[in-house]
Amino acid sequence: MIRRDLLRDRGASTALLAVVMLSALLMASGTIVVERLAGASTQLFAQTRPPHFLQMHTGEVDRAALEDFAAGHPELDTWMIERTVGVDGSDISWHAPDGGDAGTLSDSLVDNLFVEPNEEFDLMLDGAGEIARPGPGEVYIPLIYQQREGLDPGDVLRIDTGHEQVDLTVAGTVRDGQMASSLSSSVRFVISAQDWQRLEAGERFSHEIIVEYRLTDPSAAGALQAAYQTAPGVPTNGQAVTIELIRLMYVISDGLAAFALIAVSVILLLIALLNIVFVIRGTLEDDVRQIGTLRAIGLPPGFIAGLYLGRFRVLAAAGCLLGSLAAVPAAAVLTRGLSAAYAAAPIGPATVLAPLATLVVVYLVIVLSCRMVLRDVGRASVVTALVQGTLHAPRRRPRRTGRGMARSALSRVRPRGVNRRLALLTLLRQARSWALLPAVYALAAIAVIVPAALFLTLSSPRFITFMGVPDSDLMTTIAFAEDLDAVRDVALEEMRQREDVTDVLVVGGVLTQVQGPDGWDSRMLEVGDHSALELPYLEGSAPQEDEVALSVLAADRYGVSTGQELTVRRDGKERTLRVSGIYQDITSGGFTMKQQGVVPEAADRYTIFADVADGADPQQVAAELDGAVEQARTIPQEEYARQSTAYLRGALRGAALLAAVTVAMICTLITLLFLRLQLTRERRRSGVLCALGFTRADVAAQVHWRAAATVLLGVMVGTVLAGTLGPRATGSLLSAAGLGLARLTFLGSPWLLYGVLPALLVIVGVGTARVLTARMRADDLSARLRG
Repeated sequence: MIRRDLLRDRGASTALLAVVMLSALLMASGTIVVERLAGASTQLFAQTRPPHFLQMHTGEVDRAALEDFAAGHPELDTWMIERTVGVDGSDISWHAPDGGDAGTLSDSLVDNLFVEPNEEFDLMLDGAGEIARPGPGEVYIPLIYQQREGLDPGDVLRIDTGHEQVDLTVAGTVRDGQMASSLSSSVRFVISAQDWQRLEAGERFSHEIIVEYRLTDPSAAGALQAAYQTAPGVPTNGQAVTIELIRLMYVISDGLAAFALIAVSVILLLIALLNIVFVIRGTLEDDVRQIGTLRAIGLPPGFIAGLYLGRFRVLAAAGCLLGSLAAVPAAAVLTRGLSAAYAAAPIGPATVLAPLATLVVVYLVIVLSCRMVLRDVGRASVVTALVQGTLHAPRRRPRRTGRGMARSALSRVRPRGVNRRLALLTLLRQARSWALLPAVYALAAIAVIVPAALFLTLSSPRFITFMGVPDSDLMTTIAFAEDLDAVRDVALEEMRQREDVTDVLVVGGVLTQVQGPDGWDSRMLEVGDHSALELPYLEGSAPQEDEVALSVLAADRYGVSTGQELTVRRDGKERTLRVSGIYQDITSGGFTMKQQGVVPEAADRYTIFADVADGADPQQVAAELDGAVEQARTIPQEEYARQSTAYLRGALRGAALLAAVTVAMICTLITLLFLRLQLTRERRRSGVLCALGFTRADVAAQVHWRAAATVLLGVMVGTVLAGTLGPRATGSLLSAAGLGLARLTFLGSPWLLYGVLPALLVIVGVGTARVLTARMRADDLSARLRG
């Protein structure tokens, strides 16, 4: 019987199999990517042994204080001080040895740190998984520059120290357990001790140390950080990072595409369930008298339902099996960059069990849904099934009203509008049987629009405001210089002398301690006139005097909201500030603060925001300012946003394209399946219409109008849901991931999101209906009359 059912309706069986297979494919692929990412990052951490807690610091270091701190904490396994030399990208150029390709790293926004190899922990590995040990004149570069600039082994880096040119030959790339995430603001180059000493003598390079600790119990990193912040004499004027934040950055930057695939697969699974429900109900309607006969001879309802359930068990199992087989090469393509950036994750039980578990879930959801629909078999009356040919007693409807409505409708319409009016009336009377198409196309619109909207949001220049940065044309950062105040004054003077630069505002960043739940935390506090900077706030407003604004994660960390007070400490002096507002920020781990006030002298860094006059090119103005003040980095805000989200945009671009192609295929299959089944059931009605004088073109047009109306309705509903509920749902997911976003507004081109993409779905649906109904023009009229 199962074989007969599958062969009797091969088109429906094939379409359902394809939908289940694609859903299983995306679900399994996403799960494999997540498992491989977790395994690769775990393997990377096992090989590189990154610190469980680290503290960055610029300036003098009291090593005795660090030794006393380590001696007082037996939970420490080991610790060290790593020395770094920070080199601005404008001082690094490269060229191929054969005189071919060449370029500079001046466009890079990350901090370039040159370090010596570590031997005990925080190891940096080469391509073979061994500690990278460059010889004199060699350098191992971060993977990001190999991918972005196309640097290969043998190419030459030239570093301008101010008094000499240091040439280093690229020996390979490094796997960095601490700074390999695409969201990291710093990258490390590995060089020999001799070359490091040459760079250390550079005139305009910054010198920073990283105090790193390994614990016997990594879960105690937070407690160690709290103890470190209150320890006397230890260096604390830089960013503090724990292993939890490092892991989170890996998951967010590289797992986004996997989670997008899983989300799309869930929508496809819903579409598959809708279609299975439709096919089951249609099959039961076609076989209602056979079901009544089986009930009449005494077969139990469960046995009869099991006969029909067998077909869908086979389809679900086959779809999951084919999806799992296709997921292996698909996941291999999606994860091929993980082994280069992280480490080759070993194959373990989770590698097989994780995707297998998701496939089992898909199978069980389909089978349980089928069981729920097949309960109608048990509720059917034998008399109703055999005599009236239905599982349910038909509802009584006032025929006079229906006929009167039809007559009045036809009497008010011109002959050429009869087909459209008949299609509409039929659709209203058969709304339940036609509900599948609008439901499918509503889900399809959501699956296409939301990933595309997220990609366009990350690509929009206005996304800069979600990174805690005001919306301006130019941004100048001053962080690596011996006299920051002097460089700041020169940069401000240069800007104010130009007629094409307007609205110049400066903000000073000072390292401040904040009273947290576990003690004092070191945070960067941005002080300046924030009331003049356009930054959207989730709650409250920009800070005024004696006020501070916090990022979302900072407000959660310190348990404060708008109107409450926060205690901060700088230079040993405590101060209580009122929280004026809360904003979104994904930079600096999501923990930032802004205080209203006069820009402090001797700040730890300065940021200058400015706009350009109408008609001026921000790229050109930024390049001229960047060249005029060497120790200040000036870039267009749009470029800052582009580089900061480059990896995320790349991942979402692929997910959006995959979702669009997959959904288009699914919509085509479902439309063909649905209309073919509907045409089969309406053969007798179509024959009657032909006998009454309607042409085959008229009958085809009526079916086409019904399909077009339902497709258009579904796409419109899905577009509205994607535009209203989509940002809320996406923002909630990103907030739960701890990314620092709590509310997301879709940016980008509304005409593309809510015009072009929905129109493409409508074209797919209407075009498919046009192709199918065109075949009706060649059908035999006598065959239609016979039903």
